[in-house]
Amino acid sequence: MILKGSQRSGGRDLAVHLMNSTDNEHVRLHELRGFASHDLKSAFLEAEAISLGTKCRQYLFSLSLSPPEYAALSEGAFERAIEAIETRLGLEGQPRAIVFHEKEGRRHAHCVWSRIDADTMTARPLPFFKKKLMEVSRDLYLEHGWQLPRGLESPAERNPTNFTLAEWQQAKRMGIDPRWLKSTLQACWNRSDGARAFAASLEERGFVLARGDRRGHVVVDHQGEVHSLSRALGLKTKDVRARLGEGDALPSVDAAKSLIASRMTPALKRHIEESRTQFLQRAATLSHYKMQMTHLHRAARQALEDRHAQEFLAETKERASRLPKGLRGLWHRITGRYQEVRVQNEREAKLSRERQAQERQRLIEAQLDQRRVLQAEIKALRARQARQLLELRADIARYLRFTRSDPSTDRQRSASLDLRLSRQ
Repeated sequence: MILKGSQRSGGRDLAVHLMNSTDNEHVRLHELRGFASHDLKSAFLEAEAISLGTKCRQYLFSLSLSPPEYAALSEGAFERAIEAIETRLGLEGQPRAIVFHEKEGRRHAHCVWSRIDADTMTARPLPFFKKKLMEVSRDLYLEHGWQLPRGLESPAERNPTNFTLAEWQQAKRMGIDPRWLKSTLQACWNRSDGARAFAASLEERGFVLARGDRRGHVVVDHQGEVHSLSRALGLKTKDVRARLGEGDALPSVDAAKSLIASRMTPALKRHIEESRTQFLQRAATLSHYKMQMTHLHRAARQALEDRHAQEFLAETKERASRLPKGLRGLWHRITGRYQEVRVQNEREAKLSRERQAQERQRLIEAQLDQRRVLQAEIKALRARQARQLLELRADIARYLRFTRSDPSTDRQRSASLDLRLSRQ
């Protein structure tokens, strides 16, 4: 599974994030170990208070565990993975919290440790934790028989279309998949050997190569969004300039935006908006289905939790009745019968908890199967939208080439707009 860890502070904000049931369809606080508190926010505030007696600022270590999309892992499997990571990083016995999240038909876990050793009032060091997490991640893939991601096979095989948060937010404003944007620019770069060929290749996809104010070469799309070329390609600025030159002959960003705006036809704009409207309507329907499914699934889980609590309480009372009191209880202690009943009660309580955990896991897996069916429809809708927008971008590119190749178009536009100088 993919493991991402970080040393951090801000326990209050982290607790709010981990217990966020708005962005996550299901949130479950699975374990609080080593804290006096019984809720996540108070537990992290407790860890922060202890850290004030040290010089450590990043008093927490936060880890996310994401198995492959096709894998169905039990809570026990997550716990074993966390134990292995804890041992590898040297966090044994430290207070920790485990939270499970479910979203889009997938389940992942978060584990947060307090780094402060209360006995020595020092922070547990975490040298080379990223390298250690990668080694544990590779072991987990091999242990479960999952297909290794290319990035774990070799560092050189990592996905080149990974994107930053800023790029993701910009692409979200545009309504396209940022991975598609990066892969498109990289494909244009790979099949071009110079500035002219690269600009032409970009134009086929509806982009314009321009001269940035501070970022060197940039790419402007048909909506006027500006993208750093070196960042999208994963190259250094000097490597981009080595192939494309200094870019003095390229239009500025403002000129590129004006050029695109003058060439965009109302019909193509209307087609794009119509495509997005259709997508939003269908997406709203699927979102409504998802909301209904989430409410039903949450109600079923709550009903199961309530039933389990009632059953465990009744079983606990029954087990407690087996332990006699008074003189009879004293006699049982002398003869050793009391200890035998106590061991039997503990064994039955453990079996009861395991049975309830298995029943909860079966319900979760059944609900995840239902959610994956809906998620497949959502992904298919997104794919259709991406293909449709790609075709519209190709139409825009064809129009750009047409207007550039036909010099009479500019004369006709000038005449229709009456841009000639008047003589008085």
